[in-house]
Amino acid sequence: MISATYVKKLPVLVGLVLLSLVSGCISSKKLVYFQDQPTTDSMKITDRFMPTVQPGDILTVRVSSLSPEATAFFNPPSATMPIDRMMTPTMTSLPEITGYLVNPDGTLELPLIGKIKVGGLSTAQATDRIRDELKTYLKEPTVNIRNQNFRVSVMGEVARPSLFTIPNEKITMLEALSLAGDITIYGRRDNVLLIREVDGQRTFTRLDLTSRDLFRSPYYYLRPNDVIYVEPGRARVATADRTYQLLPIALSALSFLAIIFSRF
Repeated sequence: MISATYVKKLPVLVGLVLLSLVSGCISSKKLVYFQDQPTTDSMKITDRFMPTVQPGDILTVRVSSLSPEATAFFNPPSATMPIDRMMTPTMTSLPEITGYLVNPDGTLELPLIGKIKVGGLSTAQATDRIRDELKTYLKEPTVNIRNQNFRVSVMGEVARPSLFTIPNEKITMLEALSLAGDITIYGRRDNVLLIREVDGQRTFTRLDLTSRDLFRSPYYYLRPNDVIYVEPGRARVATADRTYQLLPIALSALSFLAIIFSRF
């Protein structure tokens, strides 16, 4: 007959066995970022990416001047959304977007002025061009433009996968991963996939975040609609496989324990 002491220790033994089987061995070196340089080092900052207006972008254009009555004509209700509502740093679903759609020929159409060519310009350059056009109708106009299409997606082995809207139109790979809660211990830092659309083509680039060469990469600064995918490492795959394999064993062990306890 099985002793009562052994029966009491059996659940603990089963738990320890399951824990040891489920836990995967992960090298600490694979979890460290930027590990291939001396302790003290410096690096020249590369030119920062300057986003430009592209066909299909949706721009929020806010106009103000010394004449509020005349200014209201250039600010339809869709363009007068409060700035704190427009500048949402993160979101988990696509909201309703209002603004001016940039046409395939790179133009947008404003009331009274008509079509203005803004494609290929930065938002600062587009602001200057629209302000120059408004001087014909308004006294000392000021213009504020926001590109509502600057979004990046972070997927895979991160703490909070999501789609993020970037209000200041500038973000780095590391900042995007920080918004997503960083890569989990199961994610591969040496093989992060960046998916980007350039000139009608979709490119797939692998980046090694364990190397400081990332800071020199042209992919360090993200562009609108970039997708970051962090693939799982072997430990994650092994953990998932072991979980499915051990689940029936664990259930059988619990059933066995229930039968034994019922006899005492």
